[in-house]
Amino acid sequence: MEIAVYDDCYEDALYLKTFLKGQSVRIYSDSDCLILDIKENGRHFDLYLLDIFMERAMNGIELAGKLRQIDEETAICFISSSNAFYREAYDLYAVQYLLKPVKEENVRSLLGRVSRNLLRDRERSLSFKWRGQVGSIPYGNILFISSREHTVSIYCKDGTVQECKGKLNEISLQVSEDIFVRCHQSFLVNIYQADSLRGNELIVSGCSVPVSRRYYAEVKKRYQEILFEEVD
Repeated sequence: MEIAVYDDCYEDALYLKTFLKGQSVRIYSDSDCLILDIKENGRHFDLYLLDIFMERAMNGIELAGKLRQIDEETAICFISSSNAFYREAYDLYAVQYLLKPVKEENVRSLLGRVSRNLLRDRERSLSFKWRGQVGSIPYGNILFISSREHTVSIYCKDGTVQECKGKLNEISLQVSEDIFVRCHQSFLVNIYQADSLRGNELIVSGCSVPVSRRYYAEVKKRYQEILFEEVD
């Protein structure tokens, strides 16, 4: 796993690194250097560990906002001596919030969760048939799925829409119900891609997906579980 540690106290960063054995870790104390490494040098990180309080640099909350503009899905964990920034962490979809002094067991738990999510996105996929061709789309690339008559449309993160013949009931049996939630007679949504739940609709990457009364309670329950999933 590729991990970036952002902290202006080198001793704290090295202490944290001792819990990250077996991982590829780079330490940054300057936000510009980190962003330059990503944008111009093509460096990719699976997890960012960001200290919130920075005396001589951009704080972790501000940096997380910039990282979210670059990659909406990347895993971010905040580290702080105070729990005063839980709300900001929630708004930025942090996978965890660690209080100093950081404990090794909490870091191990975090690494395990991020690793499982990476495997889920990389290995699990939805198979489809269309005009004699067979293909598959990784779960992590799917926003939502809709159906009309006997045509199913798979809406993807890159803006493409893959069509295939079939029924939504058949698709719902094929995919993981922990990831894809039925929100309407004609829609399945990747709940991990939902940005917000507003009344009777889910906002998914700027698209409005209807939530019918029949499915609302379950959708709300699962959406809230995702928001607070194992966040300390």
